Amino acid sequence: MKGKLVWSVFWALVGVFVIVISMIAIPGPLIPVWLSFQGIFFSALAVFILLGVVLLFLTVKTKVGGILKKFLLLTGASAVGLPVSILLHNLVSRLFNIEEPVFFLLAIFVCPIGFLVGAVGTIVLAIKGKQVK
Repeated sequence: MKGKLVWSVFWALVGVFVIVISMIAIPGPLIPVWLSFQGIFFSALAVFILLGVVLLFLTVKTKVGGILKKFLLLTGASAVGLPVSILLHNLVSRLFNIEEPVFFLLAIFVCPIGFLVGAVGTIVLAIKGKQVK
């Protein structure tokens, strides 16, 4: 049962990632008015964080082996790290009145690339037949 739950959470996380990235990347006039509401974006971001935490927890608790476990952990950690880096960047910049580049670079480059590497690696291993035990 838990193995199927890991896959359900993984695919939900990938779906929410696509929604969040498309809301960021698509220009305002192309998005319908009801989708451009900021509350929906922040709700999707909150679901993204929650699913990342759940994926991390389930991956650790479930008997996932080898490289699949590493890819799932990378996917979950990147999902959690993205909004945390954004918040830390804004917090440090606001508190110290400086432009802080480390958390900004983590949020813009490292976490999305890590998420994509983890997700693609997990999907490739699933296609090859290395399922959760």
